[in-house]
Amino acid sequence: MPAECFTCPASQCAKRRRGCSLRVPYKDGPATMKVLLLKDPKEDDDRGQDPYIRLSHPEGYGGLIFTSPRAVEAVKLCLEKANKTEAWETSLKEKWNSKSVYVVGNATASLVSKIGLDPEGENCGNAEKLAEYICSRESSALPLLFPCGNLKRETLPRMLKDKGVPMESITVYQTIPHPGIQGNLNSYYSQQGIPASITFFSPSGLSYSLKHIQELSGDSIDQIKFVAIGPTTARALAAQGLPVSCTAESPTPRALAAGIRTALQPHRC
Repeated sequence: MPAECFTCPASQCAKRRRGCSLRVPYKDGPATMKVLLLKDPKEDDDRGQDPYIRLSHPEGYGGLIFTSPRAVEAVKLCLEKANKTEAWETSLKEKWNSKSVYVVGNATASLVSKIGLDPEGENCGNAEKLAEYICSRESSALPLLFPCGNLKRETLPRMLKDKGVPMESITVYQTIPHPGIQGNLNSYYSQQGIPASITFFSPSGLSYSLKHIQELSGDSIDQIKFVAIGPTTARALAAQGLPVSCTAESPTPRALAAGIRTALQPHRC
């Protein structure tokens, strides 16, 4: 029976807990094991710098870069709240589509497609690989516009700069800790006990929750398999002195479920 990765509806996560329980069956072991996925509810209303002024001047840029669904959602929200949806549909969208729109991951690509843009690079999987992809293709003297969060990593900007690819970042959303994270984790541990595995989807999620997880897990923390959605999060785990049992091969539910199942195999070295 194949494992299936899932999260509960975002509205329930926001009300009950920051994270969902995933049961991962595997051979030669218990029928199911509890896995805690520490992932943001998608419906959070993150606000940041208004990007419309720059988005309304595509002639000044060589293309766009989106490395997270949140950035796309922030741009879409900006267009809606500024009553600029009509301008986007009638002219701006077509002008941006004449340029490259680079993205990381299928989730980001899907949202980019929904606002009418044609994404490329989604199979790169992470920012490092996307930077390599961009550098192999980009020759425009105009800068790429990079809508991002306030906690963006400098890997992609640094790699592009080193290769002489101009880029401008604009902060369109802010990442802050969920106000109920401690209570939600307390509730999870009291109801579900110590999880067999905990998956982190971002370095910020790790920094906001690790102290609470350590306190709740106590000496049993050594029994938990820590899983990362990608290499950046894996490095953040390692920097905290935590062993990384698995890093998903790609940021997709299928790859993550396969990685968790492998990490939970008994007698794994």
